[in-house]
Amino acid sequence: MSPAVPRKAQRNDAPPADLPTELVQARRFGKARSAQSTAILEDYVELIADLLSRTGEARPTDIARRLGVSHATAIKTISRLKKAGLATSRPYRGVFLTEQGQALAERSHARHRLVVDLLRAVGVPPEAAEADAEGMEHHCSETTLKAFAQFLRS
Repeated sequence: MSPAVPRKAQRNDAPPADLPTELVQARRFGKARSAQSTAILEDYVELIADLLSRTGEARPTDIARRLGVSHATAIKTISRLKKAGLATSRPYRGVFLTEQGQALAERSHARHRLVVDLLRAVGVPPEAAEADAEGMEHHCSETTLKAFAQFLRS
């Protein structure tokens, strides 16, 4: 480990030169918190869409198992999806997506594929790319996603 490089003396109220302004930093953290709160809903709608297309049903028990959460957690999040107008459910029939939920699932799936494709293009092994994309896909801006797509086209 290299020794610390001393900084020039600064006034106590001045931020270090490499620290962004408070407003810029607050926006960055706000974006991250917002992405975290929507990431769960996006993961759920994406999984529900996948289950519906492959098995014809998306039962809370299956959702909980595939996401590695308790049944109670899955029920609570499905309730959030319903309140947000993204899903509906019928007794003994499982969970279904609304048009809005299906559109969100399609956008989430496309973002996921794009991030996986970029990671694979730079040499990340398939399993690691899939796992890493699960977190990254929710935090990339549209600008970044467009740059990823442009990079992959070149």
